Amino acid sequence: MTSSYEGKRVLITGGTGSFGHTVAAQLLTTGVDEIRILSRDEEKQDRMRHTIRDSRLRFYVGDVRDLDSVERATKSVDYVFHAAALKQVPSCEFFPMEAIRTNVLGSENVVRAADHAGVQSVVCLSTDKAVYPVNAMGMSKALMEKVAQSFGLNNPSAATTVSCVRYGNVMYSRGSVIPLFVSQLKAGRPLTITNPDMTRFMMSLADSVSLVDFAFEHASQGDLFVRKAQSCTIGDLARAVTNLFRSNVPIEVIGTRHAEKLSEVLASREELSRAVDMGEHFRIVADNRDLNYGVYVSEGDPETLQYSDYDSHTVDRLTVEQIEDLLLTLPEIHRELALAGIAVPEQ
Repeated sequence: MTSSYEGKRVLITGGTGSFGHTVAAQLLTTGVDEIRILSRDEEKQDRMRHTIRDSRLRFYVGDVRDLDSVERATKSVDYVFHAAALKQVPSCEFFPMEAIRTNVLGSENVVRAADHAGVQSVVCLSTDKAVYPVNAMGMSKALMEKVAQSFGLNNPSAATTVSCVRYGNVMYSRGSVIPLFVSQLKAGRPLTITNPDMTRFMMSLADSVSLVDFAFEHASQGDLFVRKAQSCTIGDLARAVTNLFRSNVPIEVIGTRHAEKLSEVLASREELSRAVDMGEHFRIVADNRDLNYGVYVSEGDPETLQYSDYDSHTVDRLTVEQIEDLLLTLPEIHRELALAGIAVPEQ
């Protein structure tokens, strides 16, 4: 991470999750003055307190749904990582209003509290499921992005910069498929996959933190950042895991879950038509047209036709061997292989 956090106070909403643990550990190496963790689970907070023993880490019990608790945690803060969210697709399908309360209204509370406290920059974490959403989780995240972008449209001279980052599957994050595969292997059960031809973008936790760090460094009001990534099929991912663990357990296809997509899109062609290619990243600037739609009735945007979606089905696809190499960059995989008595291949 950059040194721009030195002497600063940082708030991480939903900070007891996988992302929060990773970013907090990295921030502590930058000379940060204080890291605040806002979440509603005191047990996870206590576990994190004992895992990361550092007096600069402070815990706030609260919920992004409650503006008062967000404002308490945000007072005198310089930067906000907004990671609190309901992320599980099936649970959001059954309880869509809960997804709205946390992902949409909760995000509005974070932005309002940050503006009120004079925070320098807020980065909101989004997902590829927000592009052409077909499920409640993706729809609520798409609205979260609109909440973030509308702040800049309505407050162009605000001191607080609000931006978003969007990424796909984070490998070995809580609730992701790789730790599920590993636990099934250890129990000698078949690896269960929904559709072997389903494709997903692959990103490490370190890459997701790097993306947020990049947004803090480069964001203007309403920007959305996407890190370019490779993809793989779920079938190939399962084979890579069994190969690494030298297992011959079968792979069982159980069918698509509630509202799952066959592929994921990190950026739509409409967004790419106004994006800036920054090498490893796309910077998608906010659509800053005003409400005077009459200007746009007679003329469209011919540039849009020149672009295609940045889709996991069409980007460079990882082979099984490349997936194995990628998995070996994860410390969790190294730990599990060591526990299984399997020597880690040299890379």
